Amino acid sequence: MTQALPLAGIRVVDYSHFLAGPYVGRCLAALGAEVIKVERPGSGDAGRQHAWILDDQQSGYYLQLNMGKQGVSVNMKDPRGKDFMQRLCDSADVFIENYRPGALDKLGLGYAELSARNPKLVYCSISAYGHTGPDSHRAGFGLIAEAKSGIMQMVGTPGEPPPLLRISLGDMYTGIHAVAAINAALLGRVASGRGQHIDMALYDTLVSMHEYAVQCYTLSGGQVVPEQTGHDMPTSTLYGVFRAADGDLVIAAQVDDSWKRFAALVAAHGGPAGFADDTRFHTLNGRNAHRLEILGVVKPWVAARQVAEVLALLDGVDVPAAKVQRIDEVLADPQIQARGMVVEQQHPRFGTLRLPNLPFRFSDCDTTVRQVAPDLGQHNAQVAEKLGFTAAEIASMQADGVLFSA
Repeated sequence: MTQALPLAGIRVVDYSHFLAGPYVGRCLAALGAEVIKVERPGSGDAGRQHAWILDDQQSGYYLQLNMGKQGVSVNMKDPRGKDFMQRLCDSADVFIENYRPGALDKLGLGYAELSARNPKLVYCSISAYGHTGPDSHRAGFGLIAEAKSGIMQMVGTPGEPPPLLRISLGDMYTGIHAVAAINAALLGRVASGRGQHIDMALYDTLVSMHEYAVQCYTLSGGQVVPEQTGHDMPTSTLYGVFRAADGDLVIAAQVDDSWKRFAALVAAHGGPAGFADDTRFHTLNGRNAHRLEILGVVKPWVAARQVAEVLALLDGVDVPAAKVQRIDEVLADPQIQARGMVVEQQHPRFGTLRLPNLPFRFSDCDTTVRQVAPDLGQHNAQVAEKLGFTAAEIASMQADGVLFSA
């Protein structure tokens, strides 16, 4: 039997912009929350101007991150706009913001003021450095956190500047941590009766991602500092990217049993006769110590073959491998299609939209969002009516631009 979505009945005020905060709101909407996106009059969320732009009017970036939400646009400089926002926040369970610490205090939308009015409010702040510490006042984006965290320094080819990560790792990873923290705070509220302030920092989140670099340094007494390694992992031979005759693929044969199957395969298909029997390579430490010798065999072996041939051979002996796919190949991948990872929405102006789905999978409910992202101020009247404003008050605020719509 299909259940209600997990967050049905939860009201979220999404007072965020661009990426990290809107992503949190999108996730909560998919999980069933009523998410009300609040934007400034005029230009709205800065993400509306980010590529890809449809018909010079709507951003794919905005469409992806704000689907499933209601949209209002409020002029906070007018006392009626401030009253609207306070009443909205009084009715909310969750408030999301990603401005520089202290910025919303000036608008009367800081945690102290809103929680005094609504003690049950779960207030989630996302910023570059967090609300404490010597850098808390500094502005920043995901790129800044990626550079500061040590992650960027470890990727790329030795001797060259590190590449730009073409996904917003800091924003998205912080966003999904915020989703987890918000849900934990909502659960804790059941017993305590009170909400709390969640202080998420992009920099903190990326430092927390280090699954080996920090301990390599601390446990070695400061002797080991992970550096750029190019296309493979020196501490996990054989694990990396290899170029075939017609493209690139990755091979993960770093586990002893997988390595032995892989080495036997190479030896049986044109590699050195004793490759599989060389006991120097039968342990991880041994393979790491002789990494360059191993790469000297594997690289030309892969390069002499087509990607499909290498993958078929490796699949036959159960060694994990995959083609390095372009985005068009990803969207055509039967696995991605079977998992419903591309959602189709019908937009009143742009027709069918195909956008990335979220990876939530529940046995008894569907979290796929079919509702497109709102136009600027699209739901002003509906939200105002729910807050108890009269039809005359709503009409006056709309006429005066207190409730703005494009």
